[in-house]
Amino acid sequence: MTSNQTTSKVSSQENSSIHQRDRRPLIAAGIVLGMGQAGFFDGIVIHQLLQWHHMFSSVKTDATVAGLELNTLGDGLFHLFDWLLTLIGIFLLWRAAKQSNSLSASTFIGSLLLGFGSFNLIEGVIDHHLLGIHHVRTGSHTFVYDVGFLVISALIASAGWIILQSGKSDGNEAET
Repeated sequence: MTSNQTTSKVSSQENSSIHQRDRRPLIAAGIVLGMGQAGFFDGIVIHQLLQWHHMFSSVKTDATVAGLELNTLGDGLFHLFDWLLTLIGIFLLWRAAKQSNSLSASTFIGSLLLGFGSFNLIEGVIDHHLLGIHHVRTGSHTFVYDVGFLVISALIASAGWIILQSGKSDGNEAET
């Protein structure tokens, strides 16, 4: 190997390492924003629009006024948590944009999907299976809905991971 080839190889490795460091703030922002958006999607679509469950619907029925009050409070606290995640994610994104020369759509989209899927996986395992405070949809096929929610969440997180990995090796990824 010639001196120029060795220098070129070392330079390429250094650029790759710098690229990975530059991606970290954008990845963190995307994951946190994705988590906040997953919570909002769950709360708005499943809790409010479809009305399949509320935060504590397996603890206390929402068919009574007291139960509806408890479940509305739980949904509100869940939305507050999602809002805080979103605010933190926006701050992290702003900071990443100020610090980085390599903002990329694939890194950001992959991070969003990874955060979205991960949030629902964690929430699904804890709330649906470990604590049992609610299920995706009660009635016939409750377990199928709960497992389906986890499978879809895992697929979304996996898609995000694959997109992130595809951008990882490309140190010259197009900036957006």
